[in-house]
Amino acid sequence: MKLGVNIDHIATLRQARYVGDIDAHNAEPDVLGAAAICERAGAEGITVHLRADRRHIQDADVFRLRERITTKLNLEMGNTQEILEIALRVKPEDVCLVPENRREVTTEGGLDVAGQLEALRPTVSRLRAAGVRVSMFIEPSFEQITASHALRVEMIELHTGAFANSQGDAQLAELARLRDAAVFAHSLGLQVNAGHGINYTNIALIRELPHIVELNIGHSIVARALTAGLGQAVRDILAAMQRP
Repeated sequence: MKLGVNIDHIATLRQARYVGDIDAHNAEPDVLGAAAICERAGAEGITVHLRADRRHIQDADVFRLRERITTKLNLEMGNTQEILEIALRVKPEDVCLVPENRREVTTEGGLDVAGQLEALRPTVSRLRAAGVRVSMFIEPSFEQITASHALRVEMIELHTGAFANSQGDAQLAELARLRDAAVFAHSLGLQVNAGHGINYTNIALIRELPHIVELNIGHSIVARALTAGLGQAVRDILAAMQRP
């Protein structure tokens, strides 16, 4: 499994003080510096979500990351014309289309691809024409996987939130859903990624799933970085991703 580190919450901390002034000489923490640390520690990609409300990552962050990172850029975005035009200018390697609700604290579930096929089709077509690989952030549902395949995207990212938020038998049931979804998506030729709520404990179950190519992890890494340092936090999660 490859690791993409989501650095949104590095920007969240910066925005808590430097809203509207990210270029101030003393604006910190440094999003670009954080991305570089993650790469040096072994991350194989940097993930950011450019939200419509710009609550953390800002437009300038995305353009600067595009210029500076040495791995790949995975841009998460809602299906809006404004953000699409930015994505087409930035041309990240990957775009992951996600649902977006301005009142949510974090992404609350998967994108309803099956219910939004016609709205998503032009966006997917324009991104793919620009040479950008497209992923759909979806629940582990055969219906959503089939709809994603119908849009001819290259990838899906399975939303692991329900798994992360459950315990005991309920968590094992969610793990089984993820496993079945991964097998089905792989059979259709889709690359299978996963993310949301994965941490240093539950990753022991996630790493046993078949066909998962990439994990996108953010909050847990940034939280550990407060005490262990960002580089060590990335190295720790990479070690935990390895099957014993």
